[in-house]
Amino acid sequence: MRVGVHINQFGNTGGAPALGAELAAAGAAAEAAGVSRLSVMDHYFQMEFNGGAEAPMLEAYSTLAYLAAHTSTMKLGALVTGVTYRHPGLLAKIVTTLDVLSGGRASLGIGAAWYDREHEGLGVPFPPVAERFERLEETLQVCLRMWDPDDDGPFVGRHYQLRETLCVPAPVAAPRPEILIGGGGERKTLRLVARYADACNLFAAGPALVRHKLDVLREHCDAEGRDYDTVLKTITYTADPATEGDLDAFLADISGYSELGVDTVILAPKLGETAGWIERFVAPVVERLAELD
Repeated sequence: MRVGVHINQFGNTGGAPALGAELAAAGAAAEAAGVSRLSVMDHYFQMEFNGGAEAPMLEAYSTLAYLAAHTSTMKLGALVTGVTYRHPGLLAKIVTTLDVLSGGRASLGIGAAWYDREHEGLGVPFPPVAERFERLEETLQVCLRMWDPDDDGPFVGRHYQLRETLCVPAPVAAPRPEILIGGGGERKTLRLVARYADACNLFAAGPALVRHKLDVLREHCDAEGRDYDTVLKTITYTADPATEGDLDAFLADISGYSELGVDTVILAPKLGETAGWIERFVAPVVERLAELD
């Protein structure tokens, strides 16, 4: 099982002037530890359970671009972009830019969005959930069209209309950047994974629940004529053993996921300074999980 790191807090002790150095150090530490992917949160405001809207929050793709300049091997992406945050044509262009400048390491992590406060706070439209899922599917279609070298024609959807789906330069990643859809919704989200995505992301809420979600995903893949085994399965682990650096407790929690076909566990600590934590905790995790394969 591979290991990812998700940076979801930016409240380092040095404040804003020290954030750049902290992020660069975190990227270097993650690559030295053998981490396979590095992600950041994509929100306008920090979430209520993670410090609240007054806590620091960086714009995701500016942060990823900075991390691209300070890393060389890890896949980089947001976990995950809310579909309402950016027009899909612009989103495809942003992810393509990240992919080109990182040497083909960009991942488009995307979901239906849910945090109403940040939308209302900054005046961004927040449509009902059914419409957000409609927009999510159209956004996936737009991105795939933007990344299709043989089709730069118009896109006409219910919510988005593009006269030209031009994207120059094209992505470096072959055949295109990875698409990862976050969430475990059984009727819509996992159906979209089966239809459009390269990877899914579920919360590590216990092997039994993850097994059920993956069984549902398999059913959607069968309905779509998709090979279930071609979907990369990732889980996000946010429990206290990760933040506290309790390796034995973490390994006990994580046992049982690999036999479900989970490829990557993404560690999301509840702390703002991650470089030292990666050296102390993540590096041993990478070694121990490699031993279990």
